[in-house]
Amino acid sequence: MMDVSTLHPHHLAEVSELFQQRTDLQSSAIVDKGIAVQDCFNTVCAIEYLKSHNINPQVIERVLLQPEQRRRLVH
Repeated sequence: MMDVSTLHPHHLAEVSELFQQRTDLQSSAIVDKGIAVQDCFNTVCAIEYLKSHNINPQVIERVLLQPEQRRRLVH
């Protein structure tokens, strides 16, 4: 296991963000598709799509109405 106490503060932020990444790949794919629905159609369609797949309302609000709050992709 990594000893995070020796990491530079910048690296601590990166490690923290990695641990916050979504671990449920199915939900991740649904959210990504919801974002695509919003881009191709509109926000109402995207909301209905995500609701129909039982995505948490707070997640729906964050990803559709606050794109700057979306999680970064890990490369």
